[in-house]
Amino acid sequence: MSSVKLFIYDLSKGLARQMSQGLLGRQINGIWHTSVVVYGEEFYYGGMGIESCRPCGTILGPPDERLELGETEIPSEMFYEYLAQLGESKFLPQKYSLFDHNCNNFSAEAAQFLTGKGIPEYITNLPSDVLSTPFGQMIKGLIENVQVSPGQGQTARHF
Repeated sequence: MSSVKLFIYDLSKGLARQMSQGLLGRQINGIWHTSVVVYGEEFYYGGMGIESCRPCGTILGPPDERLELGETEIPSEMFYEYLAQLGESKFLPQKYSLFDHNCNNFSAEAAQFLTGKGIPEYITNLPSDVLSTPFGQMIKGLIENVQVSPGQGQTARHF
């Protein structure tokens, strides 16, 4: 059995918590990037596709929060095969979309595969929460093509 963790990073470094009420008319506590940590590696999805590195090895540094998702009985080789399949279909680099198909969708799918559980809804619902506001609709066109690529040369492997 291997432990499965969700690493949660606030890409806004606290600014979302401070400014969201005034800009969006509702409180959000962060702009979340997530990754799944299992088998001694951190797995994530971004503009470069599915990647992995040693835990805390991305340019984001240590996560703001580490959430225990449970244990997995899935052998690492099976997980790597699963990631390779996802990397050739559902999570290709060109399919990345900040609002619709991002790191959090990947983490939710990987967590479900490994543990039978998803990730917290406050993370997966964030894009729709932001886009449901007038300000969110206004900025959508400006930032929807932004890509997050936390590996930045620190990647151990691509899937």
